[in-house]
Amino acid sequence: MKILIAGGGIGGLTAALALKARGHDVTVLESVREPRPLGVGINLLPHAVGVLDELGLLPALREMAVETSALVFANRHGQAIHRDPRGLAGGYSHPQFSIHRGELQMRLWREASARVTVLSGQRVVGVRDGNIALIETADGPRELAADLIVGADGIHSALRRRLAPDEGPPCWRGVMMWRGTSWAPPFLDGRTMVQAGYSQAKFVVYPIGAPRADGLQLINWIADRRVHEPTPGLTAPDRADWSRTGKLDDLLPTFGSWHFDWLDVPGLITRAEQMLEWPMVDRDPLPRWRLGPSTLLGDAAHPMYPIGSNGATQAIMDARALAEALTNHADLETALAAYEDERRPLCARIVEMNRREGLDAILDRVEALAPDGFARLEDVIDPAEVAAEINSYKAAAGHRLQAARG
Repeated sequence: MKILIAGGGIGGLTAALALKARGHDVTVLESVREPRPLGVGINLLPHAVGVLDELGLLPALREMAVETSALVFANRHGQAIHRDPRGLAGGYSHPQFSIHRGELQMRLWREASARVTVLSGQRVVGVRDGNIALIETADGPRELAADLIVGADGIHSALRRRLAPDEGPPCWRGVMMWRGTSWAPPFLDGRTMVQAGYSQAKFVVYPIGAPRADGLQLINWIADRRVHEPTPGLTAPDRADWSRTGKLDDLLPTFGSWHFDWLDVPGLITRAEQMLEWPMVDRDPLPRWRLGPSTLLGDAAHPMYPIGSNGATQAIMDARALAEALTNHADLETALAAYEDERRPLCARIVEMNRREGLDAILDRVEALAPDGFARLEDVIDPAEVAAEINSYKAAAGHRLQAARG
């Protein structure tokens, strides 16, 4: 098949590689004219790493990323609530990786460019007659026909608008996120991801590179803070302000006293080499993703709150599922229905779980029970109850334990 993918992000590029591996003629159209390694860190869960391993990228991931040993949940005093082993240490078949989003995207861009047609400066703005993409370029509009058009063009997807023309702006419930990277001494074992705080103020931190010669390590961090109570009609800051430079004055009043035994949070924030601000947004799940010979993938299909490391991971899982559906079903309509039936209910469930705080719900419970901290966690909450709640979320989000590879 001749397949056109709108969007050269992690999901779109992974889909291009997976579809090419199954013999399809793939073209990727990316709106940005000169892609660069922008952004900060993300986590790739083991099931997503398995997909990239199938595409021959595991050695590159090992060189680029930090193999995450565990996810630690902590209160806003830095006291551990639960330690969840990750990747191989957690019994999965593949590692979990903490990695710079931009570096991963550029590696996928290079891999895709070597195997399929990848064009920059080409924004898909619509579809005509079902299978003809309408494209804006610096040289004027153009059109390109394909057997299948895949919308991997993000939360503001033009292809999504065909399915939900009256959807409006993304949903916002009053939380802003500040994301940054800082060179700092390694914390804990140098491979741990930590979520500390609660829903009103949360700090997520993990390393995304090996220590350099001076012993400092590139640390990715995310600070979430509620700035408005969720009310009907609440709208996020204008899209033009997304990814604007963050200010220390926005964070230090909340996080300035978070000095942990193992991490100086305000010190990390003030050392940031970059700090960007976003509203935490998602969209309501769609009743369908396909329209004629087209479908959606990644954030275009299921934008979700960044809880549980699901954003890039679920886009990568979409890519494999789409490629497999097209392999297993000769009829395109049947294949797209099978892809959607596999992925849409799971991703809708994750959107809803994340709206209820997802994995972070336990942080709120501990904060409510012990706002000043605790001497023993057992005096506050049953650790087995915590573990059961975390494992329940992971199972619902598609985590699957497998025997570790020899």
